[in-house]
Amino acid sequence: MALLILSFIAGLLTVLAPCILPLLPIIIGGSLDPMRHVRLRHATTVVFSLGASVIVFTFLLKASTAFIAIPQAFWTYLSGGIVFFFGLTLLFPGFWERLPFIARLNARSTQLVSTGYQRKSFWGNVLIGAALGPVFATCSPTYFIVLATVLPQNFALGVLDMFAYVAGLCLALLAIAIFGQRLADRLGFAADPHGNFKRVLGIVFVIVGVVIFTGYDKKAQIKLLEWGIFDITKVEQRLLQFVDPSGKPILPQNTPIIFDEGMRVEKKVQLFERAPEIMKPAGFVNTNGQPITIGEFRGKKVVLLDIWTYSCINCQRTIPYLKAWDDKYRDQGLQIIGIHTPEFAFEKDAKNVEWAVQQFGIKYPSVLDNDYETWRALGNNYWPRKYLVDIDGFIVYDHIGEGAYEETEAAIQRALMERSMVVGEGMPGTDIVAAEIEEADLSGIGSPETYFGALRNEYFANGDPGALGSGTFAVPENIIRNALYLEGEWNITEEYAETKSRGKIIYRYNAKDVYLVASALDGVTITVLRDGKPVGDFAGGDIDVATSRGEVREHRLYKLVHDEEPGEHVLEIQIDGAGLEAYAFTFG
Repeated sequence: MALLILSFIAGLLTVLAPCILPLLPIIIGGSLDPMRHVRLRHATTVVFSLGASVIVFTFLLKASTAFIAIPQAFWTYLSGGIVFFFGLTLLFPGFWERLPFIARLNARSTQLVSTGYQRKSFWGNVLIGAALGPVFATCSPTYFIVLATVLPQNFALGVLDMFAYVAGLCLALLAIAIFGQRLADRLGFAADPHGNFKRVLGIVFVIVGVVIFTGYDKKAQIKLLEWGIFDITKVEQRLLQFVDPSGKPILPQNTPIIFDEGMRVEKKVQLFERAPEIMKPAGFVNTNGQPITIGEFRGKKVVLLDIWTYSCINCQRTIPYLKAWDDKYRDQGLQIIGIHTPEFAFEKDAKNVEWAVQQFGIKYPSVLDNDYETWRALGNNYWPRKYLVDIDGFIVYDHIGEGAYEETEAAIQRALMERSMVVGEGMPGTDIVAAEIEEADLSGIGSPETYFGALRNEYFANGDPGALGSGTFAVPENIIRNALYLEGEWNITEEYAETKSRGKIIYRYNAKDVYLVASALDGVTITVLRDGKPVGDFAGGDIDVATSRGEVREHRLYKLVHDEEPGEHVLEIQIDGAGLEAYAFTFG
C-alpha cells in the first residue's frame, strides 16, 4: 500500500521534472479551445490518451521484449512526425485536402484522422495524446522501482502501481491544462476562433515536433539535470527509503537514474569516458580457456575491472571484498574481471597466476596483461585500482588503492539498478556486504614499500643503489629506520637480490605487519627475529610460531610478522643458503 501511494505521489511530482518538457506545450496547447464548454472534455481526452499510451509503451518497450528489434529512434521519429504533422494542419488548414493520396481516401476516414484534431473530435485528441507515449521517458525512480522490482515479482501489484503513477501524472497534467486555459482567457489568446489562435498553436506543435524529431528535447533535459534544476528525484529517493517491505532503503542517496536510452547515453558521453577494450592479453584465468572482452557485456552486465598483481599486499587486501561482491552480485548482473598486470617478471607466468587465483579462492576471470597494454589504455599508474563500467560501456566510477569499500559497493549498486531498468530484471539488495568485512587499519604504517632490485632499491643503505652484480656486504652498527641492509654475498639484479650463500636481511620498520615478496627455486629456510629475539608469538602466517622459521619456495608474498599494534622494531631475516630471491618488503 505504501508503494501504491508513493507511486501516485511520484506521478504528481513528475510534472516538476525535466522529462515532462516535451509534453507541456502539447498538453496546454492541445486543450485550448475558443469554446469554453468543450475545453475540459478536450483536455481530459488528450491527457488520459497520453496516460494510456505511457502504460502501453511501457509494456511494449520496457516491461516486455516486444518490438525489441525496433530502434528507439523509430519511436522518436514517429512521435515527432505526428506532432509536426498536426502543427501543419493547424497552420495550413487546406494542406491536408491538397495531398493527392488523401483525395482517394473515403470521407469518413478523412474526417476521423485528417481533420479530427482541427475540429476537436474525440479521435483527434486521442491521437495527439497517444503520440506522446513513445517519447515520454519518465525520470521517476519510483516508476523504475515498479518496473524493475515489483512487476517481475508480482505482476498484478506492479500493474496497479503503474496505474497509480499514471493516474497521478494525468491529474497533474490535467490541472496544468486547466490552468493554461484560464491563463489564456485572461490574456485573450483564444478570443478569435478563426483568427491567429490556431496558427499560434500550429507553430507550437511544429516546433515541438521538430524538437522531438531531432532529439533536442533530450539535450535540454540533460542540461537541466547537469545544472540541478527541477531535480525532483531527490524527494522521491527520500520517500523510497520508507516503503521497501524489507525495511531497507531501496535507493542509495544521490543515485543518478536516467531512463531514456538516448538521453542516458548522450549525457554519459559528456560526463564519462568509454571503457577501452582489453588489449593484447597474454592469457586468461578462470575462463575455461576462452577469451573474454569488456565489449561482450555491454548492454548486458555491469563490469568491475580490478587492476591487480598477485604478490602485491595492497591488492591482496582487496580480494575479500571482490569475492564478496562476486558472490552477492554475480547473479544480479555484475561481472568482475581481474586485469593482472605484473609488477615482477615472475608474475607474467600463467601458472603462477593460476596458482595464486586458486590460493585466494577467486572465481571470477583474470586477464594476463603482461605487456601493460590494457593498463596503458586505461591510463593507469597504480596497484590496485577499480574501474566500474556501466551497462552502456562507460567508466562511471574508479578508485585508486585500498579503502572506500562501502563507497565502491554503493557505486556498484547504482550501476546495477540502472542495468535492471534497462534489461528488465530485479534490482540488487541495498545492504552493504563490505561493511561486514573487517578493513585493514593502515593508519600506523610508517615504512614505505622497499625494493631489492637495482631498478628501484633507493633505500639500499650499505651498498650502491642502482648497481648491478655480485658483492659481499656487511651491516654497520648503526641501523637507521626504513633503510635496507644486506649481509653476506649477494647478486643484485634489476628486479631482485639473490643470496649466493648464507646471508641476512636487516630492516628497521614502523608498522604492525611485515611482508616479503620472495622465491627460492629449490627452497630455502629462513629464521625471523624481531629486536634480536625470535619473532615467536608475533610470527606472520608463513612463519612457525614455535621455531620462528619458515620456508621460501614459490614466487609469492610471504607473511613474516603480525602484531596487533604498530611500532618500531628491527627485523632480521637469517637465510640458510643460496638461491633466495628477495624482491620487496611491504608493510601493513
